Amino acid sequence: MTIIKPLALSISLAFSLLLPLPSTAQETSSAATQQLSPQAKGLTIAKEMKARDRGWQDSSADMEMVLHSGKRESRREMRILALEVADDGDKSMTIFDSPNDVKGTAFLSFTHTNAMDDQWLYLPALKRVKRISSKNKSGPFMGSEFAYEDLNSFEVEQYDYRWLRDETVDGQDCFVIESTPRDQYSGYRKQVAWVDKTHYRVLKIDFYDRKDTLLKTLTLSDYKLHLDKFWRPTTQSMVNHKNQRRTEVFLRNYQFGTGLDESDFTENSLKRAR
Repeated sequence: MTIIKPLALSISLAFSLLLPLPSTAQETSSAATQQLSPQAKGLTIAKEMKARDRGWQDSSADMEMVLHSGKRESRREMRILALEVADDGDKSMTIFDSPNDVKGTAFLSFTHTNAMDDQWLYLPALKRVKRISSKNKSGPFMGSEFAYEDLNSFEVEQYDYRWLRDETVDGQDCFVIESTPRDQYSGYRKQVAWVDKTHYRVLKIDFYDRKDTLLKTLTLSDYKLHLDKFWRPTTQSMVNHKNQRRTEVFLRNYQFGTGLDESDFTENSLKRAR
């Protein structure tokens, strides 16, 4: 269940949701889910998460990425563009503005509901577009603790679900659900997410590797409400438990309905991104 959505989340998704249901609707929904199997309940929660994040059309944001490795720290500035696609997954483009060694690098991602995702990386030094193979999407994105597959939007159809339990995180009542990727090339055996019951926002995700060992933990915080409808986290922190490295992401200047369309998300536009 990628929430960065896009990174982005989404840099799931990534996951960033609408206002709560009226109290009577919440009570009815809660009572209904109590009668479901763990699998059906998990799927119901995932569908509600997605339903609450429909209708944003397109968006842009500025992002700072901070890479921590021991005592070393490096920073990267970038912009993120995203397009909501009817009857399919979202499209996104990430453009690096600094430092100079990565300036002009651009990443394009098409998430699909019932097909393999498409991803491309433009490298200005080589003046060429590199397609990211499905088998390589578990690799690190630009030296960070985020994998390429973490940058896809959250699509319900890409996972199988199971509700595990209810639990409190930072004073918020949460559903805890397990998501198993259907993609045979995913680097994850499963993901466990804590979803708050009021707004259906993801607060934390544990990522387990193919050996079912805890690999990484993503924490999403400082949510802000946009257009009185859409919740977006302004801070995301991915901790790698194997190498003890950490990548932080700070998002600001969210804009919605900026007029982006399909022509802004092509291989040619990837080369022109500045």
